[in-house]
Amino acid sequence: MDLSQVTSLGAIALTWATQITPRLVTALIILVVGYYVASWAARGTRSLMTRAPHADMTMVPIVAAVVRYSILILVIVAALAQLGVQTTSVLAVLGAAGLAIGLALQGTLANIAAGIMLLWLRPFRVGDYIETSSVAGTVEEINLFHSRLRTWDGIYKFVPNSQLWNTTLTNYSRNRTRLVLIEFGIAYEDDIATGRKVLADFAAAHPDVLDDPPVNVVPLSLGDNSVVLQLRAWSTTARFWDTRWDLTQGGKKALEDAGITIPFPQRVLHWHPDSAPPPPPPGTEAA
Repeated sequence: MDLSQVTSLGAIALTWATQITPRLVTALIILVVGYYVASWAARGTRSLMTRAPHADMTMVPIVAAVVRYSILILVIVAALAQLGVQTTSVLAVLGAAGLAIGLALQGTLANIAAGIMLLWLRPFRVGDYIETSSVAGTVEEINLFHSRLRTWDGIYKFVPNSQLWNTTLTNYSRNRTRLVLIEFGIAYEDDIATGRKVLADFAAAHPDVLDDPPVNVVPLSLGDNSVVLQLRAWSTTARFWDTRWDLTQGGKKALEDAGITIPFPQRVLHWHPDSAPPPPPPGTEAA
């Protein structure tokens, strides 16, 4: 290679560098600025929806993520266009790559599909207490891929959406009211009707017990040591546990104040006079 060829290649390289450097710098600026704009827009969307009086908290993380990734995609396309890349070709390549990645990540796509169905049908919302065969807790966030739950004892749970969609799910917070069921045992010698009235009057006077449906006390079963009375009272879901604890404690005291015995498990032994007496307890034999 002679000197003229080297000079020609150097001139071509210099011309190419002169033309491509401004585009490269501009593309980098677009990427950097676009990244911060996408993050700022996502935070702003989340903050705006959080302060909105009628916004659904379930949709906050989803909308924020959609805003962020939509801006990032536009930024990447704009940066490639600044470099002279044909955006139609890029979109075709991205589509093919997306198909290949989708086939390789079928489990992830299943979580996305489950997340979309959960957001569409709304079996639960942020703040609801739910339970499945494998997990239970209060829903803190629902994303496209997963949901975040917090158990009653403060444990963090990261749950893929497919596990919440493809199973039987119980939502304890969905309905406004819940039925409180408490069982009390009274002695066989006591009057059942009196016991039922005492519990019914006490529960009906409780401020957190609803008037409709009315309080009901039923003789549930005849146990080994007691007649089991079941107290049935309705309360709001928000006050369910406080109401249950109050009725349990207060119901026991109301029965005791009425002179009704709450027996403890015991065993009574009978033997025929003609039979041999039972042996003495261990350690009490005569020396």
